[in-house]
Amino acid sequence: MKYIVTTDKSVQQAVTDLKQAVTDHKFGVLHTYDIKQTLNNKGVDFNRECHILEVCNPIKAKEVMEIDMSMNTALPCRISVYQDEGQTKIGMIPPKALLAFLSDDERLTIIAEEVEQLMIKMIEQAK
Repeated sequence: MKYIVTTDKSVQQAVTDLKQAVTDHKFGVLHTYDIKQTLNNKGVDFNRECHILEVCNPIKAKEVMEIDMSMNTALPCRISVYQDEGQTKIGMIPPKALLAFLSDDERLTIIAEEVEQLMIKMIEQAK
């Protein structure tokens, strides 16, 4: 239930390229979390790079919430760029799998599949 790719890029370069890919596919970055910095600022020693981007296509988000408002709990979508065992990885929980866990509405499945394919393209472009 995870989609993860490895890249030869640094974490910072992958984040930069992912932000561009998100924009290229008509999504927006709502927020970026720097987990290492956040934990260190809270006094927790954490040395691995990890950035989580909250991304959204407002039209698709509206469609989802018009079908089932409770699906707002699964929004926005998240893509992570992180360091693991010396490698830079880009990953996500596929929207189709996530929404299938939360609902069996076929309309949501169709939207989730569309969003998932776009997110895969974003990740592939960024890697």
